[in-house]
Amino acid sequence: MRQSPLLAVTGATGFVGQALLDAAAAAGIDVRALTRGRQAARAGVEWVQGTLQDERALRTLVARSSAVIHIAGVVNSPDPAGFEAGNVYGTLNVVNAALAGGVNRFVHVSSLTAREPQLSAYGASKRRGERIVAASSLDWTIVRPPGVYGPRDTEMFELFRLARLGVVPLPPQGRASLIHVGDLAALLLALIPGGEDVTGMIFEPDDGEPGGWSHVQMARAIGRAVGRRPIALSLPRRVLEWVAQADRAVRKDRAKLTLDRVNYMCHPDWTVSPGKQPPPGLWQPQIETGSGLHATAAWYRDMGWLK
Repeated sequence: MRQSPLLAVTGATGFVGQALLDAAAAAGIDVRALTRGRQAARAGVEWVQGTLQDERALRTLVARSSAVIHIAGVVNSPDPAGFEAGNVYGTLNVVNAALAGGVNRFVHVSSLTAREPQLSAYGASKRRGERIVAASSLDWTIVRPPGVYGPRDTEMFELFRLARLGVVPLPPQGRASLIHVGDLAALLLALIPGGEDVTGMIFEPDDGEPGGWSHVQMARAIGRAVGRRPIALSLPRRVLEWVAQADRAVRKDRAKLTLDRVNYMCHPDWTVSPGKQPPPGLWQPQIETGSGLHATAAWYRDMGWLK
């Protein structure tokens, strides 16, 4: 009888990681997951307490695992050093642990911002993390998600909240791709076995919408999901920079809108590359974005996040 795989997962307590745990449980796949703090018991999940800088915890994480799915990373930092520590050295530590533990299969969750590393410290750190993975002798695949939405997300939630209020401030005109977190989790699981059509490949998955979504289209779609027709207000870069400076002055290191984020938000094209889609026989998106946005808004209301 074939034994089911044991997955070693970083970032399992985050937005994407929680969706992956749900998908793994539905598929009957056991997970060993890294966590900073204590977690409630969860069927099919063995928690390993530690960080990306804790070599002993990482050795425990990968021991006897079939594959590593590396999701953890730093998405917001007041300075480049924070991105470097999490996205570069953290990735290096996980790669080294996999190599030392004899775990060959490695799925690395990067970001579409890695495609334009010159725009931001965040994107540059994600690109360097990719290079570490690609330079290793592991059987690796890299996934660059575009904008990810779905239940538990706190980043795009702000757009839902603002749409409910009637006005959605946006970056200058541009386009972006989207993907539901459930579809992303399904792709990560589909990549576990590896194979010649995925090994050494970088994939940019999305919802299948040709050409992605303009910022205004996205705002209106979110508005429909919350039952409003919000004003979609495209702001000049200089205004966003001023807001970022004000946010930093008020919230210090906890600021959500940073100048680094403004740098990549103002890039006009964050649509996925057609030539970097996963093999259609392996994975295709299942969640239509209009329906997914409505379901996400319903989850926010159920949780009391959205009035």
